[in-house]
Amino acid sequence: MNAINYQFKLAARPQGSVKASDFHHVTEQLRELQDGEVLIKNLYISLDPAMRGWMSDNKNSYMPPVALGEVMRALAVGEVVESNNPKFAVGDHVSGMLGVQEYAYSDGKAISKVDPKLAPLPLYLSTLGMPGMTAYFGLLEVGQPKEGDTVVISGAAGAVGTIVGQIAKIKGARVVGIAGGADKVRYLTEELGFDAAIDYKSEDVAAALKQHCPDGIDVFFDNVGGEILDAALANLAFGARVVICGAISQYNNTTAIKGPSNYLNLMVKRATLRGVMVSDFYPRAMEAAMVMGGWIMSGKLKSREDIVDGLENFPDTFQKLFTGENNGKLILKVTKA
Repeated sequence: MNAINYQFKLAARPQGSVKASDFHHVTEQLRELQDGEVLIKNLYISLDPAMRGWMSDNKNSYMPPVALGEVMRALAVGEVVESNNPKFAVGDHVSGMLGVQEYAYSDGKAISKVDPKLAPLPLYLSTLGMPGMTAYFGLLEVGQPKEGDTVVISGAAGAVGTIVGQIAKIKGARVVGIAGGADKVRYLTEELGFDAAIDYKSEDVAAALKQHCPDGIDVFFDNVGGEILDAALANLAFGARVVICGAISQYNNTTAIKGPSNYLNLMVKRATLRGVMVSDFYPRAMEAAMVMGGWIMSGKLKSREDIVDGLENFPDTFQKLFTGENNGKLILKVTKA
C-alpha cells in the first residue's frame, strides 16, 4: 500500500505530567508486508492510565518500558486492510496492542478478531475490553463480594470503576463510589444506581466513609492510591478484601510514591490486600465477555465512552485521565493528522 503512516513515538521520559514535547509526531512510508503479516488501519485507540507507567524506565514494572524512539504502546481496534496471513482476511476487525499510530503491522499472534455486528467497536476497548475484564475479574475473583457486602470504589466514575460498581450491584452488594465533582457523583447515583457517592474534591473522604459505611468496608477496589487508600484502610470491616488495581494519584509523582500509613489495620481486621493484573485472566476473557455482553443486552450494565476525534490530539487528550476531565472510557478516534 502506497500510503503514509502517522505515528507518535516516545521522545523523552516524562518528568511529572506528560507533555507534548515527550513525543515525536512523525510520518513514515508504509512498507510491503512480509509473509504471515497483516496491515491494520487503526480506528480507535484506548487511552489508559497504565500508559503513563509504560513511559517510565521502571525495571520493577510488569511490562518493559516503551523504548525511546519507539511508537507509543496502546491498545486499539482496527480493520485489516492487507493480509499475508491466512487467519485474517481484508475487512476483518481486530484488537490488540497496536500503538498510537494510524497503521500497524502484526504477525497475527497478538491480535484477536472482534465483531462490529455484535457490539460497537469502541465497546471492545471499554466494557468488552481491558477495563471490563479488569473490573470483572478484579472484583469477582479478588474482591469476592457477597450479597449484602459494602463495596467501595475509588476512581468510581472511570472506565474500570463504573463497571466494578455495576457488577457489585448485580451481585447484591451495597455500593459507594468515590469520584471528583458533582456531575460524576450524580452520574454514579442517578444513572448507575450506586447507593452513595463521595466527592473527594469537596468532601472529607475519611469522614464520608464513616458516614456511608458505618459497619466498615467489606471490599475496597482501589484505582487511586495515596490519601484515599489510606482513608479506606482506616475504615475496613473484619475480613475485608482490598483490591489494588491502580494508583493514578501517584503516577505523575516526581518524588517517591506515597504508601499507606494505615496498613496495620489489615492485621487488626484480618483483611487481605491483593493486586489484580488483567493479563492473569486472559485465558478466561471469553467467559467475562459473554457474561457482561448479556448484562449489557438486558440493560443491567451500562457503558459510557468519551471519544475524542483526531490522532493529532493524542498528547492533550491523554492528560484528561489525570485532570479528571474524561467522562467514561477515554478513547481516541483515529483520523489522519
